[in-house]
Amino acid sequence: MIRTVRIAGSGPSGMSAAITLAKAGHTVEVHERNADAGMRFHGDLQGLENWSEDTDVLDSLRSMGISVNFDTTPFKDIAVTDGSTIWPISCSRPGFYLVKRGNVAGSIDQGLREQALAAGVRIRYKSALTEQDTDIIATGPRMGEVPAIAKGIVFETSLPDMALGMFNDKAAHLAYAYLLVTGGYGCLCSMVCKDLRLINPCFEEAKRLFATLVDLDIRQPRNVGGVGSISAVPEFRRGHALLVGEAAGLQDLMWGFGMRNALLSGHLAAQSIIQGASYERLASPVFTPRLKAGVVNRYIWERWASKGYANVLRGKVLERKGDPLPILNKMYTYRGMHPLIYPFAKRYIRKQYPMIRW
Repeated sequence: MIRTVRIAGSGPSGMSAAITLAKAGHTVEVHERNADAGMRFHGDLQGLENWSEDTDVLDSLRSMGISVNFDTTPFKDIAVTDGSTIWPISCSRPGFYLVKRGNVAGSIDQGLREQALAAGVRIRYKSALTEQDTDIIATGPRMGEVPAIAKGIVFETSLPDMALGMFNDKAAHLAYAYLLVTGGYGCLCSMVCKDLRLINPCFEEAKRLFATLVDLDIRQPRNVGGVGSISAVPEFRRGHALLVGEAAGLQDLMWGFGMRNALLSGHLAAQSIIQGASYERLASPVFTPRLKAGVVNRYIWERWASKGYANVLRGKVLERKGDPLPILNKMYTYRGMHPLIYPFAKRYIRKQYPMIRW
């Protein structure tokens, strides 16, 4: 007899697991503390990165049985700035797909919710499971393990579609700020690492600098933001429960990308139940090297901070001819120099980020 699989959390990782299990014939219950899917967000625009693997991320989703029934805007032409100069970048394929987050029409959260319901998943809102009653934990960030924070606004605008990233320490301490626009809808955010108290002045500086670079038309602004829970070593199991997404620490320490990992981890957790296999054996070869690469990348990024982030990017990526995506793919793959640098990076990150799980 097929038992009911209970999942805590209705974010991308939880819904990915639920959809996979339900399509395999399992009875699935998703318990969500909030009143709807995606209520942690408020229409934020986020990037579904497309460089960490050779396969296009949307094709990867389809191979997992997840339909693309949510809005996506591909960006092949993007730009970066230090706050004074803009450098354009052209990719051979989309560098990322913009998706909307939250309980709003067209968001990835609502799209996954619709797919789960269509597959027969039972979703119980305003419901929390005890850990001992949970098979898959997909509850998002773990408070106390937050090395990064983001603050921003979404707004209506007459600006053309664009993706402009800013690397300026006064606008985004040890991180980056961004201005994203698709179809007359914009999102301007700043992210801060380590010293989270800097988020308010950094956001104001990012907004000021973007206004000097583009005709910053902002109408009907609404506040958005959030935190990132990141680990250097993933935690795949707690007791009998499987951990996925941010609950497992599967977010990039370099730039904070996590949706692709979240969706894949949910799928792999579901497959481990379907196959009667070890989730750790399925997931660890995929995610452990990625997190190690993130530790090395963050170490190098911060060690080069005194030289100026944009100068480093310009030398490593922008002034090289050809497609920058292979360079990013190499950065995100734990090979070559990564294993040699890792011991030094680990020592540095443990000291600078004591909140990160090891």
